[in-house]
Amino acid sequence: MGTGERRLKRLIVTADDFGISVPVNEAVESAHKDGILTTTCLMVAGDAAPDAVARAKRLPSLAVGLHVVTVCGRPILPPGKIPDLVDEAGNFDKNLVRAGFRYFFLPRVRRQLELEIRAQFAAFAATGLSLDHVNAHNHMHIHPTIFAMIIRIGREYGLCAVRFPWEPPTNGKRRSMGDAFLGIWLSMMKRRASRAGLRFNERMYGLRASGHMDREHWMAILANLPDGVSEAVGHPATGRWEGIDPAAHDYRFEAEYKALIDGDVRELAARPDIELISFRDI
Repeated sequence: MGTGERRLKRLIVTADDFGISVPVNEAVESAHKDGILTTTCLMVAGDAAPDAVARAKRLPSLAVGLHVVTVCGRPILPPGKIPDLVDEAGNFDKNLVRAGFRYFFLPRVRRQLELEIRAQFAAFAATGLSLDHVNAHNHMHIHPTIFAMIIRIGREYGLCAVRFPWEPPTNGKRRSMGDAFLGIWLSMMKRRASRAGLRFNERMYGLRASGHMDREHWMAILANLPDGVSEAVGHPATGRWEGIDPAAHDYRFEAEYKALIDGDVRELAARPDIELISFRDI
């Protein structure tokens, strides 16, 4: 880069939870065709995963990653193969802290976790879709055990990029101790990812406004987008569906969808100093 040359503002626009429901799948397809969405990530065990795969195959320009699920969801393996990961209903633990401790300290649980993560990679590969990147439900891929497994297993399946969920402070606010610790931890993870030859985003937007990435949030992000590679993440859907996670009871799914196809948002994203990309373009 020459002296005085500006870095381009590059933005990955991602919708999480592709495959969890048809309303989510509808929003992803529409927001990619008629809006600013560039990327999504597939929950391979989601109720509407086959519908999501069919839609993705009709949209070759839509980049699709793997949304690894290790908490707050269903596994792809039968419960009998991973009895220590699931409850009586066959679901993962909804308590992230408890699950995190078990994944780190219990060898038997770690062995089952590796089987499940490998099965999710294999299920994605079986779709025939190109693997754009990997992240995890509830950002569990920043857990050291899960991150190590994703890198090790992912190499066998063509993994080339991962998401790093760090959102810079806004409105001049100082970073909290938690933000500072997370920043240090993610810096260590980025070094490990770089050694593994993986690409990644520099920052992410949508953490603090999760479930509420409406038009106003997108306009503010685009108006103040820094140089370099950013990712902005939302949870769009064309409507609500049965079985929504109670933790997402107040999510404004439809507002998030409408923001991605909003005319003013699209116009701002089309500025010459902004490039909409996917992880594969980094």
